[in-house]
Amino acid sequence: MKPEEPQQPQQPSSRRDFIKKTAVGLAAFTIVPRYVLGGQGFIAPSDKLTKAVIGVGGMGRNHFPYDGTQVVAICDVDKRHIAKSLPMLDKGVKTFSDYRELIKLPEVDIVHIATPPHWHGIMAVDAANAGKDIWCEKPMTHTIGEGKRVMEAVKQNGRIFRLNTWFRFKDNFYGLGTTVKPVKKLVDSGLLGWPLKVTVSRHTGYDWKFFWVGKDNLPPEPVPAELDYDAWLGPAPYKPYSAHRVHQTFRGYWDYDGGGLSDMGQHYLDPIQYFLGKDDTNPISVEIDAPQQHTDAVGIWRRITYTYADGCQIILDGEAKDANVPYIEGPKGKLYPGFKSDIPDLERKLAAFPDPAPQMTDFSEAVRTRQQFALNEQNGHRSCNIINIGLAALRLGRNLKFDPVKQEFVDDEGANRLINPVMRAPFII
Repeated sequence: MKPEEPQQPQQPSSRRDFIKKTAVGLAAFTIVPRYVLGGQGFIAPSDKLTKAVIGVGGMGRNHFPYDGTQVVAICDVDKRHIAKSLPMLDKGVKTFSDYRELIKLPEVDIVHIATPPHWHGIMAVDAANAGKDIWCEKPMTHTIGEGKRVMEAVKQNGRIFRLNTWFRFKDNFYGLGTTVKPVKKLVDSGLLGWPLKVTVSRHTGYDWKFFWVGKDNLPPEPVPAELDYDAWLGPAPYKPYSAHRVHQTFRGYWDYDGGGLSDMGQHYLDPIQYFLGKDDTNPISVEIDAPQQHTDAVGIWRRITYTYADGCQIILDGEAKDANVPYIEGPKGKLYPGFKSDIPDLERKLAAFPDPAPQMTDFSEAVRTRQQFALNEQNGHRSCNIINIGLAALRLGRNLKFDPVKQEFVDDEGANRLINPVMRAPFII
């Protein structure tokens, strides 16, 4: 048996070596992920949050810079998007073509989902299950069932979720010429009476972007070498590739989005849910006036009317025939664009009422303190439901009734099949 070789005595480290090694170690952790700092959910106030972005073809790149965060990883199924992104980012950013690998990174705090909507639900659930906080582009989900699953996953995993539309808490709200705060104050005051009717049209300051329409009978085209088209489709049904299906024009196809209503709906409708006090409910019916829609390509519509149980209504006016329509109309008064009203001396009367309750509007602070963000998975799901209720009626070509408690359509099996449509294998949610 060979005798063990004698161990060489260790040389004591010099002070200079110690300082050098320590400096290298500290440099490697300039941005410290939460898992290093005492367990899940803990982030020191002085540390930047780390962020990974899924989908960097346009909107994702726009959100690289955000105060208090640093991008450490990106993912896209198109190699061109990755190539355009890298010059905008620090060296060492990790790149992926499969988001499932990205969300495994222990150094990532926040996952920002900037893909077409048919991916939002699956990615948000997977990110929550991986212990990540989530920033998701609008619309929140492509179906009602996906929204319910996102809510469940966020709650089960103790995550913080932000939906990326902000008009309920900052910036002038399109044609109103003011933030939503005084509108909420006015509605809460009762000066307009109840129930209220809100009309969303070009004349009240809102463009429904009817250029987001699809093309029927698209001829098949060769798939570009840099695009993984099968991965882009993901849970959506397989359709032959056409450039008009993907990237900037995907909104015109039911499989991935829902035209201008889906594109702008959450921007326009989420603040209405908020100032009407409907964050925990939905309309009970939707009536449509629209041409019959193509089974694949999204078309235009003329008018969509939502009615709540208490008689409040939201009118989506696509034709914009009435140039003098008020934005909000109640039995006691009207509110027009520019915050003009037929109520005499409105500002003085409104000053006597309390302001709306404050909201958590700093996402970085919400993540650090584990406080629910102002627009989150719960109220975001409810305002997204309005969009998906309307899209279901358009696709089916008929008016629908909806149960906001069960979150399903009443006595309409065809409509209910759109709540949880079958996904292409192997995807489930």
